[in-house]
Amino acid sequence: MAFSKIDRRNKIKRRIRKHINGTAERPRMTIFRSNKQIYAQLVDDISNKTLISASSISKDAAGEKVSKSEQAAKVGKLIGEKAVSAGIKTVVFDRNGYLYHGRVKQLADAARKAGLKF
Repeated sequence: MAFSKIDRRNKIKRRIRKHINGTAERPRMTIFRSNKQIYAQLVDDISNKTLISASSISKDAAGEKVSKSEQAAKVGKLIGEKAVSAGIKTVVFDRNGYLYHGRVKQLADAARKAGLKF
């Protein structure tokens, strides 16, 4: 029996989370992609806290009407700048079961350009 898209993503997500863990020095950068928006968070898994977050609906990233991939690039740049200003240089990238393609890749590349290393 074939998996639905959601079941497939959840299976990949569980497999990734077995190996990836975020700390205060090197938090986990997790992505959530909906049909219209994209969200990114830096999470400390030891204390179970979100350190920094950015999304395409925040005041900083929202504005003029742009494509979804350009939105993702704005969010990546925004979370990269927030992380660098908070003193976070390296992160562990968690693509949350999504393929490293399209909007997820745009966000990751923009975060790298903003100064994050992963």
